[in-house]
Amino acid sequence: MKVAVGTKNPAKVHAVKDTLIRETIHIASVDVPSNVASQPFSDEETMTGALNRAKAAAEQTGAVLGFGLEGGVVRTVAGLMLCNWGALYHEDGRHWIAGGARLPLPDEVAKRLEQGEELGIIMSSITGDEAVRKKEGAIGIYTSGLVSRKEMFSQIVKLLYGQYLASTTQLKH
Repeated sequence: MKVAVGTKNPAKVHAVKDTLIRETIHIASVDVPSNVASQPFSDEETMTGALNRAKAAAEQTGAVLGFGLEGGVVRTVAGLMLCNWGALYHEDGRHWIAGGARLPLPDEVAKRLEQGEELGIIMSSITGDEAVRKKEGAIGIYTSGLVSRKEMFSQIVKLLYGQYLASTTQLKH
């Protein structure tokens, strides 16, 4: 079975590849637009970006399944938090959604985000590493490496693929 991932970001692509390594599938990664802001600022916008990427990836490659993984931020009573969403799109139009970890961002990062900067750029300036968004990401920085960006998105891939597998069994609830 052919599966597509709607990004070329190594952390996201490896989250899919490493999570589904035992499956008999061929995985293709394609750069597709999220059609949301480059810095999503709500659960809804981040979720929409993930679904847009999943659908576009499947359609562009002719894959049976397309994954879309999107990171964003969300305002909460506890301050601005990281959020991440994923979507899995089936060629027949069915789709599944899943969300992941939440983590509060430091006030100085939140302030810069509120002023219109993108999180990846902020994290690059803080760490001095231009490729931080392709590696550990903000989640890795603010968990002292205990949770990487790939690991965070791997959990979402498991939630998505698990929903897909459950939908294909005779035990539909």
